[in-house]
Amino acid sequence: MNKDLKQFFNRFLPYFKDYKKEFFISFTGMFMAAGGAALSAYIIKPVLDKIFIEKDEHMLYILPFALIAIYTFKSIGKYLQVYYASYIGLDIVTRIRDRMLEKILTFEIDFFNKQRSGELISRTVNDVERIKLVVSNMIPHLLRESLTIIILLGYILYLNPLMAIMSLVFLPLAAKPLSKLAKKMKVLSFTLQEKISDLTARLSEMFNSIEMIKANGVEAFELQKFKEENHLINKIGRKAVRTTEMVSPMMEILGSFAAALIIFYGGKQVIAGDMSVGSFFSFLTALFMLYTPIKTVSRLYNQLQDAVAASERIFSIIDREPQIKGGDERLHEEIREIRFDDVSLSYDGKPALKHISFTAKRGQKVALVGNSGGGKSSIVNLLLRFYDPDSGEITFNEHHIRNLTLQSLRESISIVTQRVYILKDTIASNVAYGRAIDEAKVIDALKQANAWEFVDELPQGIHTPINEFGTNLSGGQRQRIAIARAIYRDPQIFIFDEATSALDTKSEKKITEALENIAKEKIMFIVAHRLKTIENADKIIVLKEGEIVCEGAHETLLAHCEEFKHLHGLTQTEA
Repeated sequence: MNKDLKQFFNRFLPYFKDYKKEFFISFTGMFMAAGGAALSAYIIKPVLDKIFIEKDEHMLYILPFALIAIYTFKSIGKYLQVYYASYIGLDIVTRIRDRMLEKILTFEIDFFNKQRSGELISRTVNDVERIKLVVSNMIPHLLRESLTIIILLGYILYLNPLMAIMSLVFLPLAAKPLSKLAKKMKVLSFTLQEKISDLTARLSEMFNSIEMIKANGVEAFELQKFKEENHLINKIGRKAVRTTEMVSPMMEILGSFAAALIIFYGGKQVIAGDMSVGSFFSFLTALFMLYTPIKTVSRLYNQLQDAVAASERIFSIIDREPQIKGGDERLHEEIREIRFDDVSLSYDGKPALKHISFTAKRGQKVALVGNSGGGKSSIVNLLLRFYDPDSGEITFNEHHIRNLTLQSLRESISIVTQRVYILKDTIASNVAYGRAIDEAKVIDALKQANAWEFVDELPQGIHTPINEFGTNLSGGQRQRIAIARAIYRDPQIFIFDEATSALDTKSEKKITEALENIAKEKIMFIVAHRLKTIENADKIIVLKEGEIVCEGAHETLLAHCEEFKHLHGLTQTEA
């Protein structure tokens, strides 16, 4: 067994210990199937010698029933082995897929920003599916055929050791070609899986951008790119089939040389009277039965390379450690203060925030304003701990943010962004996302978000299904559902990142009034482009190129902050 296969099997050994009973039944069935194969070769001898040569009528009434019993025994064994081996394999693969997604969900945002969603989908679905075929089908088949080889080999050695050695002399000739084919198959399988991931990623991007594709009339362009990748997969797939299928003719040709030699030598022994016809045909039957599992094992060994390549891609994810890890402290108490103390942040070496220091207290509305690239979203990313600062400290009360569990930190925060996330589910499920649905609380959240008016008019009310991405709602309706979701969670910290950008002036005013009431008992961060929406903020932080250039109340900044005056002038002009 080569190093890659050994590592592959070692990966799955920890899972196998949970299936002792199933393994016992499966191995029992395996022995029954392999033993039945040997017995079916053995019974040829008495059938020919006793019935057809010696014309023993007594055996005529025994051996046919013995044949039925042998094949029944063999078939039951094969069923038990296949069913329980498949049960084990399917269960293990289900656990691996669960474990893989569980691990992926622990990764930091930066990982998802650098990975295409289609690539992750392909690894979780396609690659694990390849493993399923191996664990639930190929490995049990490989074990059964290997056991059959051992038993049949023992039987032909028992019948005639010299003829057995002569019949197997050609097998070593296949070892080197098989090894080369296996290596080639692994490379092709890995490449094929990478290309399938690329194709899945392209489809994911295409369907998520369908409006842009149609609006620009580039359907033919996208189709052409898809065809190029699809045809490349076809080409690699054909190479993989050629490589795999070379095993069977190679083994059959070698087998024909062995069979020809045995027929010649065995025929001479039968003619000379040194061997009975029954013994010869029993040996020949066992030999032909032996070459079938040898050929199967050779082919399966080659196909296993596909699973080895898939497992490397799967376990590269499972073995990866998240870069952002939570601490051990839980946020139980009321959050009175959030403090940024000389915080700096960079993305891939490019500075995003430089020496940021400010404090946000309970009951305050803190607005973050500035031109694009100023650092507003970076502050939000640090609050949610999507990223860790390069230097400086962020504290919640007296707790350093790195010491808090990620769950307790993020349970304390609700965020609404300009990009609204709507799930294919009911309105109630979207509002209560991740929590039990309390209908009265859902309705209250919708009212506070100024969404109840349109929801109440729907035939099914809060139980109305929403299409994927909320396509059966207007942009403003989707945004209000997202705001209701944030309110439903009843967090200690609200973050509104251009959250009212899709609303008309009247709706925006109503939501702003609702947020005024909510903010009295919360800490609220508002990322705003339209400065009119933050006139009542307790503190406005003006950012430029990752630095705080001004901080204060609206009127104070209008009087003393040139950057704020500039921004205010721009928004007034846009309005």
